[in-house]
Amino acid sequence: MRTIRIAMVLARAALRSEIQYRSNFLMMAAGVVYQCTGFAFIWVILARFGSIGGWSVGEVAFLFGMRLCAHGLWVAPFHRLTDLDAIIREGELDRFLVRPLNLLVQLLTSKLWLGSFGDIAGGVVILSAASAVADIRWSPGSVFYLALALAGGALVEVAVQLAAAALTFRILSTKELREMIDDVFNTFGSYPLKIYGTSGQFLLTFVLPLAFVAYLPATVLLGRTEELEVAAAVAYMAPLVGVACFCLAYLFWCRQLRHYQSAGH
Repeated sequence: MRTIRIAMVLARAALRSEIQYRSNFLMMAAGVVYQCTGFAFIWVILARFGSIGGWSVGEVAFLFGMRLCAHGLWVAPFHRLTDLDAIIREGELDRFLVRPLNLLVQLLTSKLWLGSFGDIAGGVVILSAASAVADIRWSPGSVFYLALALAGGALVEVAVQLAAAALTFRILSTKELREMIDDVFNTFGSYPLKIYGTSGQFLLTFVLPLAFVAYLPATVLLGRTEELEVAAAVAYMAPLVGVACFCLAYLFWCRQLRHYQSAGH
């Protein structure tokens, strides 16, 4: 509890530091425009072909909104991982190591990026609009599952990025790897995975757990679990998979941290 309280204080201080600059709010607005532009591209495809893998415009929009919300929920608190290469190279990590607080907590709360809130806002707008169009039978249970699914999807993406960032303690530079992972999630996660065939679905479910971010939870809420190559129970357990992936990634992070060598500054 003490760590959580300190983390909240540090996060508020980092947020106050960011909101004092008006240009940061422009970055947040730009994030909304950028993400909506990404969906506009998908809309053009759907307008031409009518559906993608048997999914209608509203269903694909719902999937896109879920993925974008989950993406924003991981980027907002964990964006500092993208700077880990420079932090290690410049010796800044040593400053965190000598403090009596969890290293990852210090790293994440040292700076925030308001642009990530643009991703969340864009996701909420698209998800809300799609919910009114897609054929979803809303109930307290489905709303609760949606909230869990968004959190679980964010944890899946966090887990993959955290594991990749942990390798920086060994090989010093993983920026290209993490950017490639981000591109894969953004590109493949916005479409129904059934269009990639059986082998593609297997790779994006059990090798890179991208399916658990939005696709599998979306099939539950849209009532499309019959099209899955896996048991429907796997889709229902998507939020738990996110928790499990994050725990494993954090253990991997702690283990790789033992190999850190100071920059000598």
